[in-house]
Amino acid sequence: MNASKPSNPIATAKLLLVLAACALPGCATFRSYNAELSKTIDVAASGKPGVAAAAMEKKKGKQDLLYYLELGELQRLDARFEDSQKTWMTADRVVQTWEEAAAANPEKLLGAAGSLVLNDKGTVYEGHDYEKVMLSTRMALNHLARGDWDNARVEIKKTHEREAVIADLRAKEVEKTTEEARKRGAKTGFKDLNGYPVQSIDNPEVNALRNSYQSAFSHYLAGYVYEALGEPSLAAPGYRQAIELHPGNPILEDALANLDNRSAQADDGMTDVLFVVESGAAPARVSQQFPLPIPYNNRLLVYPISFPVLQQHDMGVLPTAIRMGGVTATPTLVTSVDAMARRSLQDEMPGIVLRGIIRSTAKAIAQYQVSQQDETGLASLAVMLGSIVTESADERTWRMLPAQIAIARARVPAGTDHLEVDTPGGTQQIAIAAKGRHQVIALRMLRGHLFTLPPPGPPGDKPQQASTMPLLQTFLAQP
Repeated sequence: MNASKPSNPIATAKLLLVLAACALPGCATFRSYNAELSKTIDVAASGKPGVAAAAMEKKKGKQDLLYYLELGELQRLDARFEDSQKTWMTADRVVQTWEEAAAANPEKLLGAAGSLVLNDKGTVYEGHDYEKVMLSTRMALNHLARGDWDNARVEIKKTHEREAVIADLRAKEVEKTTEEARKRGAKTGFKDLNGYPVQSIDNPEVNALRNSYQSAFSHYLAGYVYEALGEPSLAAPGYRQAIELHPGNPILEDALANLDNRSAQADDGMTDVLFVVESGAAPARVSQQFPLPIPYNNRLLVYPISFPVLQQHDMGVLPTAIRMGGVTATPTLVTSVDAMARRSLQDEMPGIVLRGIIRSTAKAIAQYQVSQQDETGLASLAVMLGSIVTESADERTWRMLPAQIAIARARVPAGTDHLEVDTPGGTQQIAIAAKGRHQVIALRMLRGHLFTLPPPGPPGDKPQQASTMPLLQTFLAQP
């Protein structure tokens, strides 16, 4: 690419030295988010999401969007639905501000490709696209856990609107990144990076996704909520969209094919139960360095550049069967959040690569020029030290999201007071009553633990407050 000469290499050296000193006590700009959240997930997976939430709330530092996303999920696992919803409402206001800016002034959000002097960690965290949509979906699940079907409908509608905003902005972003790269003569393909694990974000499962933010689960849930509220004309598009996003899936196709029959059916004392079955945790982004050759003054400067890599991790294991009221249902995978996260990184990489090349080129040239002017070698050492410390990829991502989401659906006699879940550690029996014509029961497998989130009642019932709700039931799966 065309390298531009820094106006003052000595000044650059001083800046990098100051930043290196800043990083030593643990400046937020240079923290390892993956290391922090791995500890949080370990505590939650031990059956203590409340302890993990309390530890997060006690931490000092900036309470940004990611803080509220993670905390809300921990509170949800702890059956503190009201607290979780309040936390996520704060996160949602941040996303809504982003949406308003995307509509009014998209150029401001897209920014300048060369504006980042240090690394992407220094930017305000806006959330990855799939996280913004998943936030609305999980807020809908929280409402359903409290028996509030009308507000669940509001969140479902918000999901559709959010997807449209994202689609429009990302089209503009691709256009701008392509033009910026053309002007600078830079290649932004991650496949050209020496040593980058291409298969981690470029594989058949990831490439089969239409985009990173639409999921079959979110649209199926939309269809189910509209159906439960007696709106089959709105339910049909939700089911249809789910089929388009995950074609060839029988449980999705059956929901649409039998919608009219179910809607016309009189109340027969049966409950149509939707089991939402989740496992694992979303993949971590880790910073990894790669050598970047930079041509300058008839020389080839080789400089380390950091990019995010999605770490291989335990996807978790979904229950093999669910039994309730004499009916056995088999959970069917409909959405891989893991694959969505990988598609998101694939789509973001051109911009990440371009910004990385720009800042690393500036650092490499500054280091070279200082070495030519500084007889003592101290300034050159400062540039090298500062460059190493500040060259780090952004690891921020919503880790407490599940890695995969499956669903099962069964009609069971109303009043059934328990269900059985076949897990890798054995069969777990859970006391949950089937109520009304429709009901959502959420389950989460996180390593050895099964978390259950029973709702208090059917559509039309007055939502219960969190203080009157059943406590979260946590079961340790035996090895």
